[in-house]
Amino acid sequence: MSRQLDAKTLVDRYQLMLRIRFHEEAIKILYAQGKIGGSTHLYIGQEAIAAGLIAQLRRDDFISSTHRGHGHMLAKGGELKPMLAEILGRADGYCKGKGGSMHIASITLGNLGANGIVSGGLPIAVGSGLSAKMRGTDQITVVSFGDGAANEGNTHESMNLASLWKLPVLFLFENNHYAVSTEIRRSMAGNMEKRAAGYDILFNRVDGNDLEAVHFAGQEATAYVRSGKGPMVLQGDTYRIEGHYYGDAMVYRSVEEVDAWRKKDPISHVETLLVERRIMDDIQIEAIREAVQQEVDEAVAFAEASPQPAMESIFEDVYTEWQA
Repeated sequence: MSRQLDAKTLVDRYQLMLRIRFHEEAIKILYAQGKIGGSTHLYIGQEAIAAGLIAQLRRDDFISSTHRGHGHMLAKGGELKPMLAEILGRADGYCKGKGGSMHIASITLGNLGANGIVSGGLPIAVGSGLSAKMRGTDQITVVSFGDGAANEGNTHESMNLASLWKLPVLFLFENNHYAVSTEIRRSMAGNMEKRAAGYDILFNRVDGNDLEAVHFAGQEATAYVRSGKGPMVLQGDTYRIEGHYYGDAMVYRSVEEVDAWRKKDPISHVETLLVERRIMDDIQIEAIREAVQQEVDEAVAFAEASPQPAMESIFEDVYTEWQA
């Protein structure tokens, strides 16, 4: 029999998954209204990975994220109001409106930043892991990356150094099957398990749409990395329901393929568990959905009411300055 989360934790993680999903759905509306500058990459369909693994990290642990990083931030303790304010480029955002969708960070929460550069977060995670080792703490760093980043040089260099120096880094490979419009079978030779083995890194693979499976695999992975034995690679197989960015026509995949994955929706799976285990009934589930939607609606209102950054703030939060 597979391991099960206790009722309270299952409900808490379900609420987190809804918070991530409804947050992303709100962004779709705001983007369509022309209220978000630049591009935005949605985490819809992958919620079980963030809720299953990142949510169990300690506050003083670190994460390094990707351009598809909203779910990671919310799972690490991020709040909806400053999240949406940041995405709208407003002064009340986590980065005072200067980071936007692809560069949200919070040192207080241990989020070293989403990253607009594919694979850009992996060297940062290695630096974070080296820092923890040199300071003699048992903090760990979890770095998320996708199948596009899996083929970048940064990834190989980072795995090599993390293994060589036995750093407390968990490489979280979120295989959502597409790097922009290229399916993984057309872009990746071999597989991640073989690549990890090439660097003497322990590897595990899990169904990334199964919240409980991710939780327990993540529990073992984080314990291993925290023990000082070195890095690990955990692969979560999932699916990117939306396009690479919001507005992507998705002509490179079939309707049948997307529909088949929609039937594996991680949120629907948890709802089924809640009913089967008699933790909740359909009425209680709907009440939670309505409550979370209300949270998101209030956060949208907060973000839209937040002021634009003042012009003079462009000179603030700069870590180096030129001197004559």
